[in-house]
Amino acid sequence: MSRRSVRYTTSPLLASKTPVWRSKFIVAGIAFGFVVLAGRAAYVQVFNNSFFQRQGEVRFARTLELPANRGRILDRNGLILASSVVAPSIWAIPEDIERDDPEVRAKLKQVAKLLEMPQKDFDKKLEDEDKTFVWIKRQVDEPIAKQIAALNLKGIYQRKEYKRQYPEGEAAAHVVGFTNVEDNGQEGIELSFNKDLAGKAGSRRVIKDRLGRVVEGVGEQVPPVDGKDIQLSVDSKVQFFAYQKLRDAVTARRAKAGSVVVLDAVTGEVLALANYPSYVPDKRQNLTGEQLRNRALTDTFEPGSTMKPITVAMALEAGRVKPSTLIETSPGRFQLGGFTISDTHNYGTLTVEGVIQKSSNVGALKIAQKMTPHEMWDTYTALGYGQKPQIQFPGAVTGRLRPWKTWKPVEQATMAYGYGLSASLFQMAHSYTAFAHDGAIIPVTILKNTESPVGVRVFSPSNALAVRKMLQMAAGPGGTGTRAQTIGYSVGGKSGTAHKQVGKGYASNKYRAWFTGMAPIEKPRIIVGVMIDEPSDGQYFGGVAAAPVFSEVVQQTLRMMNVPPDLAVKPLVVTQGVDESF
Repeated sequence: MSRRSVRYTTSPLLASKTPVWRSKFIVAGIAFGFVVLAGRAAYVQVFNNSFFQRQGEVRFARTLELPANRGRILDRNGLILASSVVAPSIWAIPEDIERDDPEVRAKLKQVAKLLEMPQKDFDKKLEDEDKTFVWIKRQVDEPIAKQIAALNLKGIYQRKEYKRQYPEGEAAAHVVGFTNVEDNGQEGIELSFNKDLAGKAGSRRVIKDRLGRVVEGVGEQVPPVDGKDIQLSVDSKVQFFAYQKLRDAVTARRAKAGSVVVLDAVTGEVLALANYPSYVPDKRQNLTGEQLRNRALTDTFEPGSTMKPITVAMALEAGRVKPSTLIETSPGRFQLGGFTISDTHNYGTLTVEGVIQKSSNVGALKIAQKMTPHEMWDTYTALGYGQKPQIQFPGAVTGRLRPWKTWKPVEQATMAYGYGLSASLFQMAHSYTAFAHDGAIIPVTILKNTESPVGVRVFSPSNALAVRKMLQMAAGPGGTGTRAQTIGYSVGGKSGTAHKQVGKGYASNKYRAWFTGMAPIEKPRIIVGVMIDEPSDGQYFGGVAAAPVFSEVVQQTLRMMNVPPDLAVKPLVVTQGVDESF
């Protein structure tokens, strides 16, 4: 077969003469392209690689938080009120779980059972296979977490976290409060001192693969700084006993709620602060506002007859009366500004001491009329009324005390026996430190106090002692609070009973009863305030509903504090309480 020869010179394209510059231009263009690519590579990898490194780190590098152990909350004796325990949280990568495998499905059922989760709820969390992270359950008990880990189930992982435990339960709930699932304080001391308790989380830089698994650690590990312990002034034994007696009284009186405050009259420390109804801090399912509210600090009401000793004290201090000054209260009622102010009985002529002992409204208003509104307002303010309590605790309210210039004569009169202003039980108990501490009101604290408090003088020591004697009379035979007496200890205090406010008026069948006092009388060690809200068993007077709780709490607390008895005889036991209505 003969080959056909090709004559290239016959092609018009090849026959044309190509310019030399064009081939050089093409070669130069290719060379320039390589230079540009090399320059770009150098720019990206050498000169300006931070952006791309950041993008790579975003996809593969992670900073893992190393949680700090939250500090403990301790009572004054070092007993634990709140602490943290290891409680791993269970999470999953749904796309890693091979749910087609019968063995895997069986293990998943075991996990759901261990976590006490309905199977359908458990499956719902895993149904989206595109998810690379989902929480299954936060903060499970460590034994449960160990059983889940033993199943060695691919796609199910754990993260170390901490859970709070509250050994005193509902008795101290309103003191310690609680934290949320992220371990941040939400109520009580947990909230007030959250920054100190929380500490500072550490960190660890790691490289993860696309499935979220740690491949290696990079950089230095920053260890966590555990939170500080907080030691309170509260005595857990006093707290439990006060709560127990309050709960029993609220139940027995078929009341809506109640509160107790116990203060150290020498140091200003809060020994107990209890409310009922309460809640269990680490089991808050179906928690209601009624349970959560710290009524001793948040609920305000007209103090009623507990203000009468203050009215007498300011009149003594101003030199307008003496304990023996006679006050005419007949015929048991007084007309003022179109209003009738009444006593429960016609007490006739009473001494100033008798006004407190019998709790005479007419007597109190006649004493108040000897002073100016400005003088009364100054004393109320000095005792903390109309001001937010200076205590390291959330939710404390101000109460209401209107400017003295707006007072009408009838309002000045009603304030003498506790109407026209409002305060919390905590404010009432605090104001009585002026009587217990020889006329000086002292600051209160929820933290253990190692230093003697510096008080602000409101009354002279002699006038404070005179009022204490009157309070002893009010709690003794012939007084309105005889059920406040205790065995072995002298007590003094004042009861109060008032119709509850509803809108702009007062409910005819709803009452609030309270009792505030101190013991022993000569040298008071504690001040106790008790409030019972809406007793509905027919016994709604403060001397009947609240005074017995005061008696039991005082006696038990003084024994716990090793205070020696100052009485050698038993107190008078009464069968029928008497109290004022307003």
